[in-house]
Amino acid sequence: MRATTIHAPFDMRVADVPDPVVRNPGDAVVRVLRSCICGSDLWAYRGESARQAGQRIGHEFLGIVEETGAEVTGVGRGDLVVAPFMWSDGVCDYCREGLTTSCEHGGFWGSVGSDGGQGEAVRVPFADATLVALPAEAASDDRLLAALLTLSDVMGTGHHAALGAGARAGVTVAVVGDGAVGLCGVLAAKRLGADRIIALGRHEARTDIARRFGATDVVAERGDAAVEAVRELTRGQGAHAVVEAVGTEQSMRTAVSITRDGGAIGFVGVPHGSGTGLDLSVMFDRNIALRGGVAPVRTYIPELLPDVLDGTIDPSPVFDLTVGLEGVPDGYKAMDERTALKVMVAN
Repeated sequence: MRATTIHAPFDMRVADVPDPVVRNPGDAVVRVLRSCICGSDLWAYRGESARQAGQRIGHEFLGIVEETGAEVTGVGRGDLVVAPFMWSDGVCDYCREGLTTSCEHGGFWGSVGSDGGQGEAVRVPFADATLVALPAEAASDDRLLAALLTLSDVMGTGHHAALGAGARAGVTVAVVGDGAVGLCGVLAAKRLGADRIIALGRHEARTDIARRFGATDVVAERGDAAVEAVRELTRGQGAHAVVEAVGTEQSMRTAVSITRDGGAIGFVGVPHGSGTGLDLSVMFDRNIALRGGVAPVRTYIPELLPDVLDGTIDPSPVFDLTVGLEGVPDGYKAMDERTALKVMVAN
């Protein structure tokens, strides 16, 4: 089959690789219909996170089950399914507690020895626990497929951040980051009932989506100017709930500075750089809570899926460029150069 491989910084290739096969009784093989490029994939693309030459890549996909192992009972051949960005066994202590990303037998698509989502097919371990079945008719609806694809990562991750920040009715939410996760954080905060949502972002096409998703205010400044602008909008107090969806030292400093005393930060931006920008004494003095991390999206999919299916939320606008599998290297270039927000791969 054909699959995306990474060989060196800025060197992405679509190559012939072995077809996936069922190895264990709990496996399934899924033929990929839609996958996408994540902002976190760009750290490997830019050489800021290590990869072996020829390693697979991509962790967001949905598709059709083609084969199952003897112990798989929850999905069958021909089923349309979505996969969260990590597989999990569903039975360990962490999985039972809902923290599927800490599964004792879990793993990440594209890790050494596993298939990546940006390919024609994927072997899925622990298929019953990992995959979530979707309505068959969705396979012929391109917009709905795009919306459902966000459940594999960015919508669930935005939801995780909004929950960690404490988004709810009666509070003001601020979102640091105008990438796909930040925008989904806006949508999640709106879904959770937030009265006011302040989106921080400088790119008009992205902030237009933020407004569409429920943002009531947009702050285009950065750094100290952004802090001043948010505080001006909030009577000098800051936001009760802050979503941090970037992961840089500057973005975390901004998040802390715009959080209201007694508020909370939900952080889901993959950390990169030399530090975190956290001053514990500031957080201590102002009673600021910090919650978040790797989002257990498998736990959230059953909750979010009905709202996507009935149109209560539609995260599909985060995809602004679609390529075929052979066009994936161009998709990386477009996201790296910020000419695309998030690239979908249609097989």
